[in-house]
Amino acid sequence: MRELTKLIIDDMRPALGVTEPGAIAFAVATAKKYIGGSLKNIRLTLNSGMYKNAFTCGIPNSNEIGIAHAAALGYVAARADKKLECLDEVRSVHNRQARKIVDEGKILVTMGDISSRIFIHAIITTDEGDASVTIEDAHTNITEIVCNGKVVFKATRKKNIRNMTSEKPPHIHRYTLRQLMNYVDRVPVSEIAFIRHAHDLNLALFQEALKSSKATITDYLYSQNHQQVISADEQKTASLLCNGAIEARVLGLSKPAMSITGSGAHGIIATLPLYASSQVNNYGEEELLRATALSYLVCMYIKEYSGKLSAFCGCAIAAGTGMACGLAYLKGGTHKTLTLVIQNMASSITGMICDGGNHGCTMKGIVAVDAAYQSVNLALSGIAIERRHGINGSSAEKTMHNIGLIASPGMTQTEGVIVDIMRHK
Repeated sequence: MRELTKLIIDDMRPALGVTEPGAIAFAVATAKKYIGGSLKNIRLTLNSGMYKNAFTCGIPNSNEIGIAHAAALGYVAARADKKLECLDEVRSVHNRQARKIVDEGKILVTMGDISSRIFIHAIITTDEGDASVTIEDAHTNITEIVCNGKVVFKATRKKNIRNMTSEKPPHIHRYTLRQLMNYVDRVPVSEIAFIRHAHDLNLALFQEALKSSKATITDYLYSQNHQQVISADEQKTASLLCNGAIEARVLGLSKPAMSITGSGAHGIIATLPLYASSQVNNYGEEELLRATALSYLVCMYIKEYSGKLSAFCGCAIAAGTGMACGLAYLKGGTHKTLTLVIQNMASSITGMICDGGNHGCTMKGIVAVDAAYQSVNLALSGIAIERRHGINGSSAEKTMHNIGLIASPGMTQTEGVIVDIMRHK
């Protein structure tokens, strides 16, 4: 198996709802396995990105939103073995139990560092003692478990792969855009056939939005697409499928998304517009799989610079740029075309902020699809914002690097301002 294939396989994960509430519930559910007794409290410390993304986010199988309820459901109902799908079996009785815990003030939440690096520290205290779980760098990456002062698990500490002084770059950064395209062109389609599951999963999530009275934006986009799921209008079809699935996800509707780089919205944007394009234009499945692989890899390339959770909207910017490259690839774009696409995307939506996982993600997805189509159409006509302007670099790789730097360290102060606004509303 090629290294790039393995990178994609390792990065794809089903996630029920927005990944941050799921990760919080997973941390609490894991800690609960190590301590019994009557609950006194659950204390959470989260990095700014985790705190922000879960702040007002919908929770699967619940009408509640936010950090405290996600933690409470993690205690009363989550199955730790299901990781980011741990809230799959939440029922009405669990929501009532969780609400009681929240109303009794037993969930205590603190925001820790302003950081793009994922951090969750969950401590459950009962009349039998306490147990804690620490998660770092990835949503389900447990680095330490402690029960009543005894360390029962401690992961081997790894060097931060986003440390710019690190001797070895992340694996994805060892490749150029041309090499990524060569891989996509030549990899046996059987080796990337697993990507079909991402399309299937994300389409099923879109269907949940189409059936839900809560999904008001989906209803509007459906009417704009001539009351059709797949119409002759490629861009409107792409926006409907993509942003219907995003809306379903942030509302907490009960179907998982296939995430990439730790985010369901990233996974949705990286896949569904390409699926829409293939349906409208009758591209074959092989072409779609290859384009989606490229979309994923470009998204991953940018995210390794920006960090998992930052002050800019990685869904629109990183996944949107990946999707735009995949779209250009489907339409016969060359290496030069894709370079121009990346320059256009960098020059358009790079500054879009992330103000948490919430209903607004749907609007950001709409903007991402529009920007991608305009960037691709311009590039296919040989038109792009020139390299000398703005944050565009001397190569596609340098431009993607610059995009990432805008997020981290560039927008660290912005992250603090966003969180302060949210906390004091």
